[in-house]
Amino acid sequence: MGRSGTPGEGTRPRVRHAGRLGRDDGLYADAPEKGPDIGADGGHRKGGARHGKKGKRRVLRWVASVLSLVIIGGAVAGYLYVEHLNGNLKKADLTLGDKKMADHKVNAAGQTPLNILLIGSDARDSKENQKLGGARDTFGASPLADVQMLLHLSADRSNMSVISMPRDTLLKIPKCTDPKTKHVYPATTGLAMTNETLRRGGPGCTVATWYELTGITIDHFMMIDFSGVVSMADAIGGVPVCVKGNVYSHTRDGKGSGLKLEEGTTKVKGKQALQWLRTRYGFKDGTDLSRTQAQHMYLNSMVRELRKGTKLTDPGKLMRLAEAATNALTVDKGDKGLGSVTKLYNLAGELKKVPTKRITMTTMPNVYGTGVDKGRVLPKPVDADQLFRMVRDDVPLDGKASKRKAPVAKKPTAPVAEIPVSVRNGTRTDTEYPVKGRAMAVKELLAGKGFTQATIDSQNTDAAARTGVLFPSVDMEGNAQAVAEALGIPLTAVKKSTAVSGITLTVGADWREDGDYAAPSAEEKTPESARALNGDDETACMDIQPGFGW
Repeated sequence: MGRSGTPGEGTRPRVRHAGRLGRDDGLYADAPEKGPDIGADGGHRKGGARHGKKGKRRVLRWVASVLSLVIIGGAVAGYLYVEHLNGNLKKADLTLGDKKMADHKVNAAGQTPLNILLIGSDARDSKENQKLGGARDTFGASPLADVQMLLHLSADRSNMSVISMPRDTLLKIPKCTDPKTKHVYPATTGLAMTNETLRRGGPGCTVATWYELTGITIDHFMMIDFSGVVSMADAIGGVPVCVKGNVYSHTRDGKGSGLKLEEGTTKVKGKQALQWLRTRYGFKDGTDLSRTQAQHMYLNSMVRELRKGTKLTDPGKLMRLAEAATNALTVDKGDKGLGSVTKLYNLAGELKKVPTKRITMTTMPNVYGTGVDKGRVLPKPVDADQLFRMVRDDVPLDGKASKRKAPVAKKPTAPVAEIPVSVRNGTRTDTEYPVKGRAMAVKELLAGKGFTQATIDSQNTDAAARTGVLFPSVDMEGNAQAVAEALGIPLTAVKKSTAVSGITLTVGADWREDGDYAAPSAEEKTPESARALNGDDETACMDIQPGFGW
């Protein structure tokens, strides 16, 4: 059915409910909604008849025994079910790269941000996933990371930012080691597509690649496959999405997701939800960037549906959602990982603190490649760096005032002439060799400012997009800050890291030229090219690519 006007104008789009995959009357449909009706104090109520002491004691013993069985049985059942859900979760190493991630900067209130990499896998290694599409020659093949989104939860929990990286992004992939086979995947010498990272040992290589590119410390990852998307969309009762015209994602040569929707708003469930998330042919210009925008709309809408709570009051639905979520997820393992239902529950509690109006979805600013890279994208040098910096520094992407306070300057514990500094040359880029002699030049700059114990570390020449100072322990922070201040490096680039044994200055690709360091702009504004979408925007609606209407 058609409608007039653009989204948010005139008549509100009619909402339809698309056919769902599966049924509501599942395994837990007959589960009791509440336990036995006992008194508020956990005991029994006094009857009208009087009993003798012996009979009364017998009754009390019986009641106590029954209550004990109910309480213990309920606790055991609850424990067993939680353990069952824990067993559903698949777990893997957080990072497979050699480079250790820097510690978070603590804000004035002692809080730290939380960064989670969300990965959508195209795995077709099960019957459930194979039923959901894809070429047969991909069945059983190593999966690709077709969806990658970094979720940033601010230190004060007031706002949330998401950065999507298009799957067609070309970048350098660092060395990764498969934890199971111990096979070493060397760092790529040229550019490779970011979705290939999952094939180099698992999601930990995707995490390592993100850190290499952005410098953003990642605390956790969560990976979901095709069948998981279907199950979870089905469990929450569907997600409303909007298109500005009738659309059918299908080409003459068989490409397309198969999504077929009428103009307006439709609640998509099951396989149709997956089709929405996979659609590129039919949306806007038919590129992966359009697909990313549609994914942002879907996630914002799903969050709004979950916040309403109306779909999740039934115990049966809650249990089905728990089953769907835990079966679909692979998470980071270890004491600090997300490998238990309790930890996921606690994480959900943290995420719920952010109102939808403070959620901002963005796409990594990018430019199209040329020549052999035509049809692929690369990070847009200035804009992408700006977006990454804002997230690293915990700056809200919605443009609202930040409660974040500037780093507190600390006094050095020694005269500058007694502060050892190791200088590294990290000026290599994806397209340029390292600048010869940069570490020596900066060492001499330090010496001219009194840091006579500066030395060159020629063994560590890993590329670094940004110049920064690392220190291994809190007692060295003041000395590390003194190094940064002497060279004009912002204090936000001074971080604690267990990857170094002493104060270490890495000269990055942003300081390839001789002369003083030119600090990047401190402007706290999300680039227009990031295509920001607010979580409260219910008027968002996808444009239709010409030739894909019906």
